[in-house]
Amino acid sequence: MSQRRLDPSAEAAIDWMVRLSSGNTDAQLHSDFSQWLGSDPAHAQAWARLQERLGGACQTVRNFERRAPGHTGEVRQLLLQPNGSRRELLRAFVGIGVLGGGLWLGARSEVGEALLADLRTAKGERRDFTLADGSRLSLNAGSAVDLQFDGHQRLLILRQGDLIIQVAADPQRPLRVRSAQGEMRALGTRFLVSQEAEATRLVVLEHSVRARLFNGSELDVQEGQAALLHGERIEALGNDERQRADWLSGRLNVLDDSLESVVEALRPYYRGFVRVEPEVRGLRVQGVFPLDEPQRAFAALAETLPVKVDQYSPWLTLIRAKTPLQK
Repeated sequence: MSQRRLDPSAEAAIDWMVRLSSGNTDAQLHSDFSQWLGSDPAHAQAWARLQERLGGACQTVRNFERRAPGHTGEVRQLLLQPNGSRRELLRAFVGIGVLGGGLWLGARSEVGEALLADLRTAKGERRDFTLADGSRLSLNAGSAVDLQFDGHQRLLILRQGDLIIQVAADPQRPLRVRSAQGEMRALGTRFLVSQEAEATRLVVLEHSVRARLFNGSELDVQEGQAALLHGERIEALGNDERQRADWLSGRLNVLDDSLESVVEALRPYYRGFVRVEPEVRGLRVQGVFPLDEPQRAFAALAETLPVKVDQYSPWLTLIRAKTPLQK
């Protein structure tokens, strides 16, 4: 099934919406917009459809400008860049994607929060940041973090993805990382946090971290230890999971994980859609896979597991059980 593509008038209407909503408009910009609007009936129709469907879009862009001053242009470039993510975002904006325009633009939606996050990474992108206090933050691909640093606190809010933080000392302001399930307070210097579908994974790389759920439950996790924060309990994990930090070097180091979790770790590096059939999701995997070359990783999985990997297009990959060999 082919995907719907926006016509030039619809793309231009989104471009104008972003520029007019930035808060940095002047008389010339409004004059240019009026000229564009009246130059072709298709322009007026595209603008009317956009306003009807988006409603809250202007406020979304203003929120972005408020939280990251001077970066509104990034929204425009992100929306109009000529690649797969551009098409996905455009479809979401006009309500023809699976999320729908209204949901995407909701201030409380996960995708909207990720777009508006203070720090974020795209598909296949890893980035390092030096924070205002001197702490060093690394984000895995497809990650998003908000910062709340002031004279009283140092708080990172992980919206999605994975982070590793090397904490700078500040006895007056302990550094905390908040996720969907709870908070982690640095008692040492370096740890990893991953926001998973139903839990938060904490891996302590140096010293210790205090994990706390929103219901008040706490657990101190020591160097080399790991834990999963669920909604109502903290699960201490017995194995050393420090190899999970290998994404810093572009490697996915798997000791004993399910095929489903391995594919989840590869998704932020693969621009297409990957489906793993239910009957093979629980297969156990060991090995080291290249994050920056997910297709090579898929091929390696097919060589070591009883699965076949079928690529139907650059955007669709299906992983399923191999058929029995003919004798």
